[in-house]
Amino acid sequence: MNTQLFGLITSASFGSGPLRTRSLLSVFEEDAGTLTEYTNQLLQAMQRVYGAQNEMCLATQQLSKQLLAYEKQHFALGKGDEEVISTLHYFSKVVDELNILHSELAKQLADTMVLPIIQFREKDLTEVSTLKDLFGLASNEHDVSMAKYSRLPKRKENEKLKAEVAKEVANARRKQHLSSLQYYCALNALQYRKRVAMMEPMLGYTRGQINFFKKGAEMFSKRMDRFLSSVSDMVQSIQGELDAETEKMRISQQDLIAVNESVYTPDSDVTSPAINRNLIQKAGYLNLRNKTGLVTTTWERLYFFTQGGNLMCQPRGAVAGGLIQDLDNCSVMAVDCEDRRYCFQITTPTGKAGITLQAESKKEYEEWISAINNISRQIYLTDNPEVGASVRSCFHSQNVKNTENDKIIPSESAGIQDSAQLIAPGTPIQFDIVLPATEFLDQNRGGRRANPFGESEDSSKDEVEDSLLQQMFVVRFLGSMAVQSDNTSEVIYEAMRQVLAARAIHNIFRMTESHLMVTSKNLRLIDPQTQVTRTSFELATVTQFAAHQDNRRLIGFVVHLSEAPGEESMSAYVFESNTEGEKICYAISLGKEIIEAQKDPEALAQLMKSVPLTNDGKFMLLNDQAEEDGTIHEEGEESEA
Repeated sequence: MNTQLFGLITSASFGSGPLRTRSLLSVFEEDAGTLTEYTNQLLQAMQRVYGAQNEMCLATQQLSKQLLAYEKQHFALGKGDEEVISTLHYFSKVVDELNILHSELAKQLADTMVLPIIQFREKDLTEVSTLKDLFGLASNEHDVSMAKYSRLPKRKENEKLKAEVAKEVANARRKQHLSSLQYYCALNALQYRKRVAMMEPMLGYTRGQINFFKKGAEMFSKRMDRFLSSVSDMVQSIQGELDAETEKMRISQQDLIAVNESVYTPDSDVTSPAINRNLIQKAGYLNLRNKTGLVTTTWERLYFFTQGGNLMCQPRGAVAGGLIQDLDNCSVMAVDCEDRRYCFQITTPTGKAGITLQAESKKEYEEWISAINNISRQIYLTDNPEVGASVRSCFHSQNVKNTENDKIIPSESAGIQDSAQLIAPGTPIQFDIVLPATEFLDQNRGGRRANPFGESEDSSKDEVEDSLLQQMFVVRFLGSMAVQSDNTSEVIYEAMRQVLAARAIHNIFRMTESHLMVTSKNLRLIDPQTQVTRTSFELATVTQFAAHQDNRRLIGFVVHLSEAPGEESMSAYVFESNTEGEKICYAISLGKEIIEAQKDPEALAQLMKSVPLTNDGKFMLLNDQAEEDGTIHEEGEESEA
């Protein structure tokens, strides 16, 4: 992270990543604040240790004097006092020698433990705090100059005044840039110095204690000596890294300072700016108009950025941004303000006028309008081509059926049931397999239930090994819902449409990746990281399965379960696969054929002759093995649209 901050200084200087730089800077500032608080607490603890050691010196000195004072006491019963006095004299000498050692230890603790942490706090932390204040002052001066520049009249332009104000802005920006570079460098260097500052005092404390025990009791540890030697080498190594990084930052500062003056001048390319009209996200500073009365307004310079279909605003000093405007289906247009240039207004879908904003330059003005227009048409939803294709495909097929029924050539869907007969209106949709429907039914049915931690029993491994079919597919779970019929594949298509529509409406584009293992006994969803079975379906309970007609990567199946005698439950599960869904359907169909063939040895023998086998005697699906071998090894936790 240390080098990452300085690397972002270069990009932030030319406007390529201000949001990331601001976020990273806030992390460094928070880290510096936490370090300051911790350093103060650490210093208090070390001062307490030093105070206790100093008190030990005074205490041993007083003890030695008190032992010698025994001789001066006039006890009425003084029998045997001579031996006591001589013994106490000897103890007094021992205590005096120990007192010398304690005094040396106290002095060493003051010089090698307390003093370095005080110097770190007074020098490094104070420097960061001072540079932060200077950076804030430079930023405020820049805001003032920008406000002055923004108020330039557009009708009667005074070229001399405009040039002076532009020069003032450039100077303010240069000053802000220099202060920010110094501030960033100090924050970056602090990450090295804090490591030294935390270890150096304890190094002095430990050495002082070891010297004390070595001289006092002839106790010395070579192992500890080697450890301290390694710590010293580490400190020297860190110091060398800091010197190299400092030199690197110094050279980079010189390169950044030597850039052309036009980089700091606003709207320098007003004649022919390079405008990107295909943006689906945008970030930067804008002036926001606020009404203070019936005819009076004020303008406030704030940092804006888009996130999904929303326009966000992050005030200075805030950790995160807040929602300003929902951009879905809104409109944006240029507006003519009497005292401002490059203004545009966002209008809500209901036609109500929203906020009015002012861009810094013509390029920013054009790009903001283009980006908001693109976002309002929900183009940002198609960042993931596969999910975008899924949503568009299902919406397209549904719209064609609704608007052009007279043009559709009837096939097997001639007797399609109404969607309300397939899936009850308002049926809830489950978007993640956290608690599968089968486990929920097992809990309420009182039968054999799955492991609550998602782990399969040991017998499942034996079942897989005994299975005549083993085929693995990489899939992503889209959703599941209860259905009312499994007589036709239309129930699967309707479930796909409703699941994808709900994901698009609620902006749910995160999907959990799993491995779908098709065997001749069951369907198992396996976690690719832990290889733990998330859920399992008996193949006999899968009563309907199909791939989508348009998007071949969508696959769904209906699971038919008996809750109690006379009570049944059906759920449709929808997945997105890395391969064509027809191949998964073929594997499921083959598994069902194997189940039926196992009842008749002759039928099983005929089936084994018609389908090739692997070396271990299992059925092998042609045209799948090479492709799946390539995909199974690409294990990712999640895909995000």
